[in-house]
Amino acid sequence: MVRTKIQNELYPDCPIRNILARISDKWSILVLFTLNQSALMRFNTLQKNIPDISQKMLTVTLRTLEEDGFVKRKVYAEVPPRVEYSLTERAISLLPHINDLITWAKNNMDAILTDRIQNKQKS
Repeated sequence: MVRTKIQNELYPDCPIRNILARISDKWSILVLFTLNQSALMRFNTLQKNIPDISQKMLTVTLRTLEEDGFVKRKVYAEVPPRVEYSLTERAISLLPHINDLITWAKNNMDAILTDRIQNKQKS
């Protein structure tokens, strides 16, 4: 799948499908939430705060978020190079919605898991 352009053949201009396809993958929301914990964060610190993400997936996720204007990447001309990541205003404006989703998920997780078990037993 080409990550720079996500479209649906029937609804090519649908902003909901386009945006959600980019931020609702396995890692993007978690990376945004983690970056919100500090004004600036280096790659290794970010990876330590998300211990089950691979280096490659963190790199891909950060690049995608940067392409969409959610993350700023600042490289310092040092040896070795130092790179810091931070959230943009766009990401900060998205955070209340992410926080609401996290709260909703926490409040409903037990009931959803119970329903899954019950539905699996019916099958």
